[in-house]
Amino acid sequence: MYPYTIAGLRERTFTGGEISLDVVLGLTDTYTRYLISYPSDGLRITGILQIPAGQGPFPVIVMNHGFAARSSYTSGNGTDRAAEYLVSRGYITIASDFRTWGGSDISPSFFHTGLVADVMNLIASLPSIPQADVSRIGMWGHSMGGGITTKILTLETPVRAAVLYAPNSADDADLIARWGYGCIGDISVGELLETCNSADVIPESLPAEMIAAYVESATSAERMREIAPFYHLENISVPVQIHIGSADGDYIGSTPPEWSYKLNQGLLDAGKDVELFVYDGQRHSFTGDAWLLFMDRAVTLFDAALNTNTISQ
Repeated sequence: MYPYTIAGLRERTFTGGEISLDVVLGLTDTYTRYLISYPSDGLRITGILQIPAGQGPFPVIVMNHGFAARSSYTSGNGTDRAAEYLVSRGYITIASDFRTWGGSDISPSFFHTGLVADVMNLIASLPSIPQADVSRIGMWGHSMGGGITTKILTLETPVRAAVLYAPNSADDADLIARWGYGCIGDISVGELLETCNSADVIPESLPAEMIAAYVESATSAERMREIAPFYHLENISVPVQIHIGSADGDYIGSTPPEWSYKLNQGLLDAGKDVELFVYDGQRHSFTGDAWLLFMDRAVTLFDAALNTNTISQ
């Protein structure tokens, strides 16, 4: 399992490739929305891209969606609302569906690292978008996508600021304690269970010794410290915002606020630039004025970190 540890991921080179604009999904006076695809580890990964009107170049926000049942997921689920808010303020937004979601190919993923690789390859592919200013990249992640974002921040990336929205714990042991380790076998069957984490993909066709190594790592406190970004926060070098509702964690698919408090304290102890915002009474997905305040704070961070002048609606 070494390749799936933080140290192993830091040794990898992510090359990406060409982002294909496959279908125009929408055209307005202010932006164009595309269904895209791009290569990641030999897979075809789909996603959504929105480009503001004009010549650019524009700063880019890479958006990482939370967990959703694959049977009901469609490209853009979990990121659409925030993407529209950001593109109207002059940001290119791009969201990967991740392997096994949307129209993407299926491939194994241990401890979310397949999804991390898909985002890293997406970042490496951004130069193929002529309007993208790849010197100004931010990242936004909700729930599972927030956990993926945290893991990515401990790697070598050009990301200059990150927003974590009701994020998964940065300590993978917390995820296993709440949801179990990955479901071994058929994905659709695993998604019906509450005893395993169907975000990981562990086909029964994998070599038995690899599955055994995965289970052994998932039950080893020592190996989990090598896998979890929480124990590698010294590698983070960009400002981070954490946003959590005080009423989150009230159902099995949500994220307890304690996870955000733990990450915030860990980043403070590591001397990092972090802000924690708690929204009274909000649950896993914010509503009303709280959501607008959250996104306004996110734009404030991105504007400052990416040297951007917000475009008024």
